[in-house]
Amino acid sequence: MTEKLSDYLMTAEAAEFLGVSQNTLRTWAKLGKVPVRVNPVNNYRLFRRKDLQAFLDSVAKPVSRKAN
Repeated sequence: MTEKLSDYLMTAEAAEFLGVSQNTLRTWAKLGKVPVRVNPVNNYRLFRRKDLQAFLDSVAKPVSRKAN
């Protein structure tokens, strides 16, 4: 299966997708928490949509409500 450029988001788009700042996303990528690829032509960071969704799924915690 070949990947398309549309499968990837640049830093600003990926940060918005995750609901965090671009700096937070860059830090997470540097720490290896979020997979990142680098475009060899322009050195832009690229984040695959399905990697971002998998990250969200892994950190999501169900919200439980206590009965009053």
